[in-house]
Amino acid sequence: MPGIDECLLEAMTLPGARGAAIVDWTSGLALGSVGDPAGGDHETTAAETAEMARAAAEFAVFAPDPAEPGGTSAAGSPEGPAVEDLMVATRTAFHLMHFVETTFDSSAFLYLWLDRRTGNLALARMRLRDLSVRLVLG
Repeated sequence: MPGIDECLLEAMTLPGARGAAIVDWTSGLALGSVGDPAGGDHETTAAETAEMARAAAEFAVFAPDPAEPGGTSAAGSPEGPAVEDLMVATRTAFHLMHFVETTFDSSAFLYLWLDRRTGNLALARMRLRDLSVRLVLG
């Protein structure tokens, strides 16, 4: 099972990958980062992507329907946030954030900055999901 560094290096093998990070969305701190920072530096990128992830994880609009099996609230569910992925498309890039599920109360996500011309959004989503399952935090 890969640790943070191995996970990030594997994410950077994706076509079009420009930068990657594992970020704690409650604190806005990067647990690790590699490649070019989208926001000018890795700390800014981590803080700004964490703001977006935190909003998506905590806003009720993204919570599952309580009538569905296992449905509670976004931030309060035992499984973690209801949101699985966030994707932002700009004219030149894709920004992907995939929430990492763990056995403990995790508030981390994998972030990938992908060049829009050379990247493959579907492949990147599948690879981030695979990496998050195998990732060892701690």
